[in-house]
Amino acid sequence: MQLSERFLNLVQQQLESFESEADIQQLVVYVTQSKGGESPSLEAVGQWPNLGKVLPPVETDPDLRAPSSDRRWYPLQDGSILLGVLRAERFAVDQVWPETLDQRLQATAAALAQCLGLELDRRRLLEELSHQREQIGLMVHQLRNPLAALRTYAQLLLRRLGPESNHRSLVEGLISEQDQLDRYVSALDELSQAKLPSTNGSPAPLLLPPVLSKDPALNVRSLLNPLIDRASATAGLQGRKWYGPSRWPAWTEHQRPSGDGVIAEIVANLLENAFRYSDRNTPIGLYINEEGLCVWDGGTSIPNNEREKIFQKGVRGKNVDKRSGSGLGLALGRQLSEQLGGELTLMKTPADIDSSLPEEGNAFYLKLIPKA
Repeated sequence: MQLSERFLNLVQQQLESFESEADIQQLVVYVTQSKGGESPSLEAVGQWPNLGKVLPPVETDPDLRAPSSDRRWYPLQDGSILLGVLRAERFAVDQVWPETLDQRLQATAAALAQCLGLELDRRRLLEELSHQREQIGLMVHQLRNPLAALRTYAQLLLRRLGPESNHRSLVEGLISEQDQLDRYVSALDELSQAKLPSTNGSPAPLLLPPVLSKDPALNVRSLLNPLIDRASATAGLQGRKWYGPSRWPAWTEHQRPSGDGVIAEIVANLLENAFRYSDRNTPIGLYINEEGLCVWDGGTSIPNNEREKIFQKGVRGKNVDKRSGSGLGLALGRQLSEQLGGELTLMKTPADIDSSLPEEGNAFYLKLIPKA
């Protein structure tokens, strides 16, 4: 078993704390090591005083075979599982072991057992994480081939359609969505190769990769147009009304840094929620004003006692509990909006954004432009 330096240092500090105990001659901590199909071995991982030599395992040390009244063993246990043992040797005297010393050794053994249990949990989690990353890497490799094939078929189909065909926009939409999938796959590939953060101050990673435009002149309108096309097609399939933006304020045309591509990620999540959770016969729309944008639906309003809770990770409204979902989309949207210097809120009704919108339903408003 490969133990961390942090744990080994802790063991040494615990043993050295007995330096003032005149009765103690030697302390050794052993940890249970499995050897395939063989019997487990108790191998030394710390000793005091440090004699500069490696001690043999308990079962092969001839000096430990003879019983001694000046030696005591304190198990490091997790329930019924023996994780290791603390061996204490004292100088040969006729007196019994001091009760206070025995109690202190018992407490040290219990503390080391707890720390060793955490160390084993840490090792197991790291192994699971490594395995999961290997699986992600394999899945990414497997996904690239069919994605490339889909793009090839879509491009061939586009060539067969005439320039005046009404179906060109559908095929172009397929190619655009394939580009988006490629970016997700690349982001997954990076996650599978990333190392664990080494400092507590590292920022929390985004749950989804940002939608980055290949066009250096990135603006909100160019980011939202593919989402509007997708929403229009989804509404058509569901047999409901879709209302796209009736106007584009000047700020949607302004060039923005590439990091602002996450605006599309926020809107995509809001639209997906609207189509998934609102009643099928209710309208859905995207409205843009001078300060931000709003994804709204004319369905059943979210109860007042849930309006803030649903922005917490893993929390979902009671009316959607039976439908699939992770409860992460809104939490992610709020996190991303705050990183942009904006704000994502749930308005009381869509009409609170503009009187032309429904007086019943839900309106998620992403404010991006502060008031002048």
